[in-house]
Amino acid sequence: MGRLIKQINFPSDLRKFKKDDLKQISDELRDELIDVVSETGGHLGAGLGVVELTIALHYVFDTPKDKLVWDVSHQCYPHKIITGRRNRIKTLRKGGGLSGFTKRTESEYDPFGAAHSSTSISSTLGMAVAKKLSNNHNNVIAVIGDGAMSAGMAYEAMNNAGALKSKLIVVLNDNDMSIARPVGAMSKYLAKLLSGKLYFSFRETLKMLISSFSKRFSQKAGKAEDLLRNIVTGGTLFSELGFYYVGPIDGHDVDNLVQIFENVKNSNHQGPVLIHVRTQKGKGYKPAEDSGDKYHGVSKFNISTGEQTKSKSNIPSYTKVFAETLIKHAEQDTKIIGITGAMPSGTGINLFEKKFPDRTFDVGIAEQHAVTFAAGLATEGYKPYTAIYSTFLQRAYDQVVHDVALQSLPVRFAIDRAGLVGADGPTHAGSFDITYLSTLPNFVVMAASDESELVKMINTSVNINDRPSAFRYPRGNGIGVELPSINETLEIGKGRVIKEGEKVALLNFGTRLEECKKASDQLLKKGINCTIIDARFAKPLDEKLIIEVASNHEVLITIEEGSIGGFGSHVMQFLSDRGIFDRGLKFRSMILPDLFIDQDTPEKMYEFAGLDFKSIANKVEETLNSNIILAKNKINKISN
Repeated sequence: MGRLIKQINFPSDLRKFKKDDLKQISDELRDELIDVVSETGGHLGAGLGVVELTIALHYVFDTPKDKLVWDVSHQCYPHKIITGRRNRIKTLRKGGGLSGFTKRTESEYDPFGAAHSSTSISSTLGMAVAKKLSNNHNNVIAVIGDGAMSAGMAYEAMNNAGALKSKLIVVLNDNDMSIARPVGAMSKYLAKLLSGKLYFSFRETLKMLISSFSKRFSQKAGKAEDLLRNIVTGGTLFSELGFYYVGPIDGHDVDNLVQIFENVKNSNHQGPVLIHVRTQKGKGYKPAEDSGDKYHGVSKFNISTGEQTKSKSNIPSYTKVFAETLIKHAEQDTKIIGITGAMPSGTGINLFEKKFPDRTFDVGIAEQHAVTFAAGLATEGYKPYTAIYSTFLQRAYDQVVHDVALQSLPVRFAIDRAGLVGADGPTHAGSFDITYLSTLPNFVVMAASDESELVKMINTSVNINDRPSAFRYPRGNGIGVELPSINETLEIGKGRVIKEGEKVALLNFGTRLEECKKASDQLLKKGINCTIIDARFAKPLDEKLIIEVASNHEVLITIEEGSIGGFGSHVMQFLSDRGIFDRGLKFRSMILPDLFIDQDTPEKMYEFAGLDFKSIANKVEETLNSNIILAKNKINKISN
């Protein structure tokens, strides 16, 4: 039997096949997905779970005219393979290659970019309303799941969709939530029945009938309909939100999926519909099925054994250093609490949970709730550590401002994935936390330059009981320095001098410190001896040290892995207020550029951003020579 999947470059090719071929196509697509991710790494488990769902959706609906939005979209690899990107699929998550998420600029089959969770229903509702206003009758479909339904935004959107009675199809990909009974023959039969034209017509007829009779009969008839629809399917919650509920159905039965999607597509129902699909994350690949995380995210791996290619470094990751240090403190302090938002392994909170299950809380994909939940704990004298990626903490900024900072509550924020993160690209980059936290009153904002400094910052945060604090650290391993004891703390708002020099001072905030050292070594060969300072704190600033350095050097350059408005901006404001620039100080601030940087290796991304050691050295020389350049320009103007 020939490989059918090779004949499919676009969904229009898929629709030429008979329904009887879809099972084989699904099996072949699953094999191709495993082959691809074994070479590229990335998100595997979620994609394996939606192979049949992907085939059925593109087979029934007229994409890209019908809009299909994936949420969170890390399950979109099968979708990419059959939507014109097969020839580039092995560039996935590489520099210049395909994104690991849906991306509007990449394909017309990606109508909405999604890499943060729980946005699909809101975005597709907007599309559905736009189509109605434009008298366009194409379908709009959102696929939400893999924990995304745990976020409040999804329910806000559903509530609005139900009220608007918009024509919208939501597919709930239920792969890890206990919100349905096991799928059986009866529920499959009822799903087909409830999605069919006959039942849609019966429902509308029933409404017309009961509207003609008494209120008492109307109530009884309504209850009878609810009983009919919910006795097996369990869709009461979604029905109350205004959705017509269908399911649960087997998400790996492609024939059944096609039938139900066709029923819904061809119905005259005008309001929102929710199709509840049960899938198995990691489906069809035994190592993934047997793994606790279902191979959610993997590095390159051996297909036969499932063994992943892991770094052989003995240096611990920053995430592990955070977790192990927090555990040591929690062994001595029963008030310490660990909190995360659906990222226990990504943040190291899973290690904390093994030791302190009663003091660990994974609140799901609900960062807003996580922050205010932590604030509540803090009011009762507990010491909550909220471990959230920088990019995901953005989702809870209002809560950080109003529920934590405004009330000076001692919530501790462990900000993982600070700076540029490599293959996950701009959606996961921690570019803005320095800016959005340092601007808030009552905050202590720290950045670790290495894993030893991270330990000291955690130690320090334990005793900050009068205001919130945050310490940021990058993805990946440390640099291999010896770790201090949990008793070594920092004086709040005090930096450290790494090296004393002349004329030029490099004021670093974060893990660019090693690049500053390399730049200094390169400059020393040219006779330029730089002072290097590890600022440690963006807030409060070490004002005494900054004034001293600014007064004794010709050039002061700040370096940080963050956007405009962060550490450098605060230093510049401080020096400006004190008239330091009037004395002729040359000040420059090296930050991330004002754009979103596409995925690549972190090294290449920082080189592109101009924050590698060569760029730092060049900036020093340019700034030192700026007076000479100005003088030449003046001479040229006079000569002309």
